Amino acid sequence: MAGSAHGHTPAAWTGVIISFIGFCIAGVFMVAANVPGFWAGVGVIVLGGIVGGAMKVAGLGMPKESASVTAAREAATLQARS
Repeated sequence: MAGSAHGHTPAAWTGVIISFIGFCIAGVFMVAANVPGFWAGVGVIVLGGIVGGAMKVAGLGMPKESASVTAAREAATLQARS
């Protein structure tokens, strides 16, 4: 398991943490019956997705596999099945 990242990248962590904070903000203001505060929390949730996506584009997300890595994986899978 040490050889795979499972999507735990700085972009993913940052996007999820910001979205979680927005969820908490929206939840508090929903209970408090404060509509502008609720929508501010929803805005923070959306901001988390934008920040995570921007970080992924900047190179802090999962690296794309090359064609040789994909071919090697497929060959290993075929060999293991036979």
